[in-house]
Amino acid sequence: MNLTVPRRRLVALLVAMAVAFAGLVWRLADVQVVSAERYAVFGESQRLESRVLPADRGSILDRNGAELAISLNRQTVWADPSLVTNPAAAALALAPVLNLDQEDLYGLLTEDTEFVYLARTVEDDVATAVRALDLAGVFLQEEPERFLPSGTLAAPVLGEVGSDDVGLSGLELQYDKQLTGHPGELLVEKDIAGNDIAAGTRQLQPPERGDNLLLTIDQAMQYETERVLGEQIVSSHAKAGIAIVMDPRTGEILALANLDAGKDGTPPTPSFDNMAVTRVYEPGSVNKVVTISGAVEEGIVEGDTRLSVPDNYKVADVVFQDDEHHDPAYWSVDEIMAESSNVGTIMIGQKLGKDRINQYLNQFGLADQTALDFPGESGGILPDPDDWSGTTIATLPIGQGVAVTALQMIGAYNTIANGGTYVAPRLVKGLVDPSGKVHQPDVDKGHRVVSAETAAAVSKMLVGAVAVGTGTAAAVANYTVAGKTGTARKPKDNALGYQDGAYVASFAGFVPASAPRLSAIVVLDEPTPYYGGLVSAPVFSKLAAAGTRLFDIPPHPTGDAPLSSSSERDLAAGSLGLSPANA
Repeated sequence: MNLTVPRRRLVALLVAMAVAFAGLVWRLADVQVVSAERYAVFGESQRLESRVLPADRGSILDRNGAELAISLNRQTVWADPSLVTNPAAAALALAPVLNLDQEDLYGLLTEDTEFVYLARTVEDDVATAVRALDLAGVFLQEEPERFLPSGTLAAPVLGEVGSDDVGLSGLELQYDKQLTGHPGELLVEKDIAGNDIAAGTRQLQPPERGDNLLLTIDQAMQYETERVLGEQIVSSHAKAGIAIVMDPRTGEILALANLDAGKDGTPPTPSFDNMAVTRVYEPGSVNKVVTISGAVEEGIVEGDTRLSVPDNYKVADVVFQDDEHHDPAYWSVDEIMAESSNVGTIMIGQKLGKDRINQYLNQFGLADQTALDFPGESGGILPDPDDWSGTTIATLPIGQGVAVTALQMIGAYNTIANGGTYVAPRLVKGLVDPSGKVHQPDVDKGHRVVSAETAAAVSKMLVGAVAVGTGTAAAVANYTVAGKTGTARKPKDNALGYQDGAYVASFAGFVPASAPRLSAIVVLDEPTPYYGGLVSAPVFSKLAAAGTRLFDIPPHPTGDAPLSSSSERDLAAGSLGLSPANA
């Protein structure tokens, strides 16, 4: 018997076994000695589960700390279809509780996934009912939901938050990063069955709550503004309305209302967007303050400068008319403002010239977006001087052929109220971090538009417009009001020309005229009657009266002579014979 071959095979097997054993020893040495730490970390990572801990969203507060928007924790219903034992029965049981279609639920419960939402942020009683069903594969988890304690108050300004706690519009979108905060993390060690290991690793990095947003808005003033504006929308059958109340000294917005008419007799509702900032309109006669201010600043006219004003006036191929027929009148500029004379203002605009008209429209802030930087904010629409037609020198001075936002327009009146200095509007007083510290934003220092002397002269004219002119309905008992009415035709949508019988009525002004503390603009879309002096001026009067009470504003601040003591008597003595508000 030849044993050579078996012996060789045996030796080869022994050698192979020795090599394999050596490799095993080397591998064990590598795992347990050389690379022990790396593999320990790898093993631990397989047992560790990271859970993201969402941060609480900051609240939005009014200027006094009242809550306008907060987050509440709600229960969300979700399912793991792989764990649902009887989808048909589960869908049948959940449908009436969640108020969802049974077939839709069945489709969700049979999806090829391990996670599906069934209903987000449900009411507590719904969550309790789902929990009582005790369905396999159906679970509850806590999620935040945005809540407005005052209902829809200032809703277009505050904006909306999506189901994933992300700002979608308004201030919620603009300040989403600051409101959101920073998420935390929880590391938990799990066993092979997915259960927490009691003595295992457990590391917590707490989430950091978002900042609170402190607004300039006053909750009480906002409520009163929406109430008064809503009543006028109903009584005048307007399609919509805008009202802004501000402190002209600081540019702080105290109230910002945007309402649409209700349907089928229902009360007005908040607009879909912040129309006062995002939508433009032709301002009409309220824009005359820019033309006349520029002419006074340039030394072209003064308040007592008199012009021979007919009731119609041809420029290029168009005849422009005053609202009411009158014989040629030898009116002062004060009287032209009080009368809201289109012809008189056009004559002044021609003296000012197109380049300076364009200059003052820009300096008063009617061209660019404001410093508010609100999402969707619109700038003004002004024609380039190189593109002016033969009639533009007549239309722009009286507020036609130019489009502005209500916020831009009230900014022009704030400039006059503030002694000729433009002050940028503000909606935010500051961000309040979780420790309670207030971080104030940078404030635009503004810029001078006209001299203090010009502002005082124009303010005197605006007092006359309310005392004996077209804005008498804006008067406030015991206070001297300065302001101007406006009635403008609505341009056609996507076409040249104006809509038949469609007007926008407005009033802008400030109080007390001797030392302004409160300014406001009221804009109504297609009211009946359509004159700003008849429908918008009364709203201003009510808002100004409410504001002077809320903010404890005296009629004539100490050291300030009431402007009415001379200007109102002087204008009344001019024998204007004006009837209440037509323009």
